[in-house]
Amino acid sequence: MCKDRISATALLILVGLWPFCESAFSFTTRPNASTTNALPTTGLLMQNADSGNIDRRSVFKKATIATASLTSSTIISPPSASATITSESNWPLWPALPVAPYNRRRTIKYQVAPGVFAFDQLIGIYYVHVPIRMSVVAVHQNNDNSKNRGLVVYAPIAPTKECLSLMQELIDEYGPVRDIILPSVAVEHKVNAGPFARAYPEANFYVTDRQYSFPLDLPNSFLGLPPWTKPLPRSSIGSDIWGGEEGEDAELEHEVLTVKPGIGSMFQDVALYHKPSETLLICDTVFAVTEEPPRILIEEEEYTRALLFHARDSKDEIVEDTPDNRRKGWRRIVLLFDFFFPGSGRGDLGFGPVLDALRTPLYKDGWGGWRPFSWGDDEVKDFEVFSAKGKPLVFPIVQIILSRGPDELQRWLRVVTSWKFQRVVPMHLDATISITPTEFEAAFLFLKSDYNQVRFCDEDVEFLRKAEEGPLNFSVYKTPLGTLRGETCGIQRPGK
Repeated sequence: MCKDRISATALLILVGLWPFCESAFSFTTRPNASTTNALPTTGLLMQNADSGNIDRRSVFKKATIATASLTSSTIISPPSASATITSESNWPLWPALPVAPYNRRRTIKYQVAPGVFAFDQLIGIYYVHVPIRMSVVAVHQNNDNSKNRGLVVYAPIAPTKECLSLMQELIDEYGPVRDIILPSVAVEHKVNAGPFARAYPEANFYVTDRQYSFPLDLPNSFLGLPPWTKPLPRSSIGSDIWGGEEGEDAELEHEVLTVKPGIGSMFQDVALYHKPSETLLICDTVFAVTEEPPRILIEEEEYTRALLFHARDSKDEIVEDTPDNRRKGWRRIVLLFDFFFPGSGRGDLGFGPVLDALRTPLYKDGWGGWRPFSWGDDEVKDFEVFSAKGKPLVFPIVQIILSRGPDELQRWLRVVTSWKFQRVVPMHLDATISITPTEFEAAFLFLKSDYNQVRFCDEDVEFLRKAEEGPLNFSVYKTPLGTLRGETCGIQRPGK
């Protein structure tokens, strides 16, 4: 029990400092303003001109404070790359946020609605890999001569050569990039926004207006954002930001959600509504997930390793690559991603699993096969209750934040649910979600309750609840809704 509490506390410190950490590292590596082939460059990197691969020893030798801080949690180096990802997917600025897949950023593009496209890349730590998404919307396509005809980019991702090539396909068909929106203050979105904006210097670049850094509140220029950065108005109501030419109706509307959850932190999300396709874009507030792994994880052998790594039931097991094992790995990734210590699993972040991993440094999928989590018989039930076959919900960590600002959330929802959308595209996990405004509002269950109610199992939020009540109590303001609580599902943790 004592070891479990120590292990939990170690991770809780990271969870509780999330509002600080999301900006603490955002200003440590600033892209150079000059570009080569529309990509920023940095003196930290040594690149082989033939292969496009990076000399990682040189990177780490000269790494910034951010790199050193975040890579310290990586006990054993990730496996060497060996799949079909090419030099076009190389991202040389990965040390600004040194998480997987490091420099090997494959991009896939697909259409989610008429005139709306998703660009998926991957992000994660310890093979808990999930999609991070950018959306691109074509506007004013009925008038080829309109000065407003073109593309609006929402939540930019790493502008690799592959990503920019896929963007060029849309530019050739729909017109130039006219607007770019950074809809969040979170570092995983902010870190790539500046480099992406520099690739399209003629476009307007809008960011939510409460960008910040910790412990020093630095100006945008120190956060890697270019000089032409503009604050996004809190609302399109009363603004002509999306207005067309005379005789043209605005095709977009937006509303910014702003909640201050604690001292020195901030949360913002932008709801962007594309009227012609009846599509709503959301960054981090709402998501959905099913048992099927996302495309970005199954189209590359290198990325599929994450699914098989977590599908193991013993440390040295070599898991066969089958659809069922991919689903099994994905279930576990989702539960770890959302709860850190879900109710159907048991974590051991002590020295035992680390020492076991050090004995097998050549385990084929990397990390020495380090396996600090075990799973019980209720894992499938746990996931099925959480997923509810793709029903939308709020990230547990985000709900902790939003419950500090229920009045602001209700105001935002009144605006967003007045729009006539038929689908929602979040920037993480599954896309798209086919729902109406009423179904979207239902995801915020706690607003209609007298406590901080969640739709999923109470056993899953026990860890986060104890964190909020205990060592992380300092990091968030009090809320009359209390801590997260759900219905007890009878889920049992596996034995030690």
